[in-house]
Parts: sequence; structure tokens; C-alpha cells
Amino acid sequence: MIRLEKLNAQNVWDILKLQVSEEQRNFVADNATSIIEAYTTITANGHAFPFGIYNDDKPVGFLMIGFGVDDYWDDAPEIAKGNYNLWRLMIDMEYHDMPQKIRGNIEMMKKAAMLAYEQTTEQLSRIATILWNVRMWIETLRSCVMLCARLPDT
Repeated sequence: MIRLEKLNAQNVWDILKLQVSEEQRNFVADNATSIIEAYTTITANGHAFPFGIYNDDKPVGFLMIGFGVDDYWDDAPEIAKGNYNLWRLMIDMEYHDMPQKIRGNIEMMKKAAMLAYEQTTEQLSRIATILWNVRMWIETLRSCVMLCARLPDT
């Protein structure tokens, strides 16, 4: 099952080992840089939320969500101000052949993570709706995995 786990002292080392392929290195910062950015943002009273992406207990990627803009983001679009933003999304090069259905549905997990830090009744209601959708997604994912297991190797 695909899930998100907050970065902590126990899982950070596994997340630091994840890498993208050589041809993708120009598109996403390495995880060490991203984790340093999260740390400096948080210590400057900003909002950064780094997560490991897991397939069952195996780390397969990294996701970082931020809120608002930081001092170093000079050309931030207006929509980024006062809103949650996807700062990083990387999938380890070993897992780029995961079925598209799995990678595409990480978006739903991302939305749940963004809302998990909010405490108002309205947002809790939104979280409940998203979690229901995640439950339905898990059922779809199970079906997809079962179907993929029956496909011949190509």
C-alpha cells in the first residue's frame, strides 16, 4: 500500500539514500538539499512538511509540501502566497517502472498530508472526505496490483 510518513530521525537516512536517474537530476533537487530547505524554513518560522513515500514498508520517494512563500523565493506566483504548495516530489529511480496508476494516485495522498496539519472543523471534514477517497483508491489499487500480477512479462 502506498502511504506517506513524516520525516523523522528514524526514517531520514533511508530517504537520503533515494535518488533519481542521471537524466532527471536537473528537474528535482536531491533529498539532502530538500531536507536542509525544510529545516531552514521551519527554523525561520516558516512551514515545510517533508514526507517519505512508502510502498508498504519500502521507501520509494520523497514529498515536501510548504505553506506560503519563503524569503528566497523572489519570483513566487501570487497563488503560492497563503496557500499550500508542492515543493518537491521525487520517486527513486528504482521505482520509475511502478504502474502509472500507483504514481498518479500519490496526488490523493499529498492532499491528505496537506490537510493533516489543519485543525478546523471544515478542514477535518475535508480530511474525512479525502480519507474516504483514499480508502476507495486503495480498493482500486488492490485491483490494479492483482491485474498487474496476472500480466505476462514484456
